[in-house]
Amino acid sequence: MKIGRSTGYALLATCYVAQHPEKKTVLSQEISKKYEIPIEYLLKILQQLVRGNILRSKRGPRGGFNLARPANKITMLQIIEAVDGPMVSHMNLADYARREKFSIRGDKVFGKALSQTRTIFQKTKLSDLIGGK
Repeated sequence: MKIGRSTGYALLATCYVAQHPEKKTVLSQEISKKYEIPIEYLLKILQQLVRGNILRSKRGPRGGFNLARPANKITMLQIIEAVDGPMVSHMNLADYARREKFSIRGDKVFGKALSQTRTIFQKTKLSDLIGGK
């Protein structure tokens, strides 16, 4: 499993928005400046988060981004999958090794590891990351 830079930026951006509930909306430029993320790259990530129902966007002079749902209703897995797509394994050792016993066992280990990772990310709420706000 590889969680890329885009997902890291998505987590940073979402946490930043969640940490500023007093603002009606957070400007993308604020996030870009705070974490030194190129604005064009950040805007693409923010739109993925909007499509994933993590953030809402508002256009216009008072526009920006805010959470689509309360922080305790957004999971780390939802943020990750909004950017990277479904967290699944493409490891099929058994298919490559003609179903040799070691390959079948290996696939089971990969499946178990992926399942546990998904569970951890699913249980971790955005509110946990920002300190329970």
